[in-house]
Amino acid sequence: MPNRRPKLSPAPDDALQRRAIKPIVCYPPETLPSPQNLGPATPIGAITTHIIQPREAATFHANAGQTIRITSIDGPQVGDLNLWNAHNLTERFFSGKTRALHGTHVTTGDTLWSNLPHLRAMATITHDSLDWYGIDPYGGAVHDVIGTRCDPYTNALLNSGDQYHHCCHSNLTRALAEATNLPLHEAETHVHDVLNVFMCTGFTRDTGQYFMKASPVRPGDHLEFRAEIDLLGALSACPGGDCGAEHSSDTTRCYPLQIEVFDTAHTSSHTPPAANSYNRTHGC
Repeated sequence: MPNRRPKLSPAPDDALQRRAIKPIVCYPPETLPSPQNLGPATPIGAITTHIIQPREAATFHANAGQTIRITSIDGPQVGDLNLWNAHNLTERFFSGKTRALHGTHVTTGDTLWSNLPHLRAMATITHDSLDWYGIDPYGGAVHDVIGTRCDPYTNALLNSGDQYHHCCHSNLTRALAEATNLPLHEAETHVHDVLNVFMCTGFTRDTGQYFMKASPVRPGDHLEFRAEIDLLGALSACPGGDCGAEHSSDTTRCYPLQIEVFDTAHTSSHTPPAANSYNRTHGC
């Protein structure tokens, strides 16, 4: 970020005019499909429940049209979420395009999009008990798609080669390997940038650096999203707990997270979205 470095270039005479140019939104969302059936979901029939232990991860499956509910159950805890097409691991959540289309943080009515060349809706957020938080005076907000996930490589880089194995990247890798019977090194290639569920983050006003602060999540708070296609998901209960102090830690207080998957009245009539309509000829 330029504000963190010495400014070696003199400002031109028209610097103020250049800075004063008004921004435009890169991807106006008005032509995106309008989200349907929003609001707290009412389960119909059986509920499949998974408990994610602190500093660990677990996988879950959801059929197209089912609802997934992630709940804080014992204390303030953030989670790192990966999503894949249940039938094709190469189609996975695309946090960068989700960010470009909806903003740095997502909430009710926003879509979680898949990567290129698929680029279609994987899931739609239908209810967020923390949508009241908005953007705080520091520029922080909840459920970010800007942080990549805590990982052992960055930890080693910043901490003199320290070997820490319960970063969210490693947690997700172990969980995916177990669920798919893939070798650990192959499963790792499918782990991707996450939706940071319940995490409160932003960018500092002066230096533009990514920051985290204690999450406002409390027991009972939850995020619900509808699977638009058949999904395999993995959620890591971050070793940073509420991420108010640090992550990649065995000392920070951490809590479990709960995942529930269930049918609603809308499940049976759900139609999964088609693959992206671009013809992939790339001008040739």
